[in-house]
Amino acid sequence: MQEQMILLQEKDHHLPGSVRYSIRRYHYDPNRTLEDVGMMAYHYEKSNPKENYLELKFCVSGNLYCRQKDTECNMCKAGISRNCPDKISSVDVMSVRFSPAHLSQFIKPRYSGDTLSENILNFNHRSSFTKILPLCGKTRMVIESLLNHNYTDSLENIYINAQMQMLLLYSLDCMVGEKELDVINCKFLANEADREKIARSREILIQHIGEPITIKELSRKVAINECYLKKGFKEMFGTTIFDFYQSQRMEHARYLLYEKGLSVTEVSMMLGYSSISHFSTAFKKHTGLKPCELLLR
Repeated sequence: MQEQMILLQEKDHHLPGSVRYSIRRYHYDPNRTLEDVGMMAYHYEKSNPKENYLELKFCVSGNLYCRQKDTECNMCKAGISRNCPDKISSVDVMSVRFSPAHLSQFIKPRYSGDTLSENILNFNHRSSFTKILPLCGKTRMVIESLLNHNYTDSLENIYINAQMQMLLLYSLDCMVGEKELDVINCKFLANEADREKIARSREILIQHIGEPITIKELSRKVAINECYLKKGFKEMFGTTIFDFYQSQRMEHARYLLYEKGLSVTEVSMMLGYSSISHFSTAFKKHTGLKPCELLLR
């Protein structure tokens, strides 16, 4: 159907060993019936492991799009885009592909479990498959934020990497069915105000990629107990504060080295490392490559 629709906007992004994604925005024909849908595609090749990948695909209709594209009209800039005369409905098609190298960062070496999610992340599931994914409320929120954020350049890269991890988490939970995403184990998270504080802490971490921030400082900024912050963060986002922060820093370092062509010294300083060796060690642990090896690609 994509060949029959008018393409309004497209974006492709690919960093070696990282997330590869594409977004296609098409004009929406109201006479055509489309259902919002998601799909997971697991590609496994025993004889050629380098060709393995995990891909998430989503098709969402009904978003409003300004004809003026990147230079939005005054109404859109003023936040009253619903009244914009240049707004048209669109169909957004998104593809996110994760390589084995990228997924390896989420594997715990000492974990002895044999769940479907672990087998998928490790590429131990021995056959390819596709699975239709229902779009739950949390998945829709992430997709909406990816399609309509206002970040640009480096901040856009940081933001998108963080949201891609959330898409992966929600999609695996949805497919595997190991738990319901809406079940809240931390009782204090039943309070909407506390959930908003935890969500806000994640935004602050993204904004402080180059300025290391302690959990104590973070808890003060969002006005929540440190213990509640750590437990709530793990419950809502499926990872610890440190692991999330470190992951985002290294993905941003990959972007600065490969896309921006900055030196190892420059990137190390920008991310707040006290020494190049500490940065290089952290980067290799996350990516499997030394920073200088990425520069040569």
